Amino acid sequence: MRLIQVAQRAADLDRASAFYSRLLGSEPSGRFDPPGLLFFDLDGVRLLLDRSAPSSLIYLDVADLRLSVEELRAGGANIVQEPQLFYSHVDGSLGPAGTDEWMAFIKDSEGNTVGLVGREASRA
Repeated sequence: MRLIQVAQRAADLDRASAFYSRLLGSEPSGRFDPPGLLFFDLDGVRLLLDRSAPSSLIYLDVADLRLSVEELRAGGANIVQEPQLFYSHVDGSLGPAGTDEWMAFIKDSEGNTVGLVGREASRA
């Protein structure tokens, strides 16, 4: 079994499309309006932005967490939590052994919280 789709609330599809296109660095892969659905392809997992979906907390892997946060801040994004070390992977059970997992949290254009996750070589 594998994850195929995650839904996130989006009241304004145009505004959400602009926000997520900037965040993800890609354009939507589909739009169906009505009924109010917008899709992005995240390496084979669909992100569905849906007017009738509940808000959820999604986490996105980013190549450079600090750079991503600064670019989002420069674009006017609301940074809820600055990058912080959350976990050091020592045994590889939740991520590559020998890496530290850092997270930051932002608000998207629709008021949903989005977690940004970056990994770097462990400092310990």
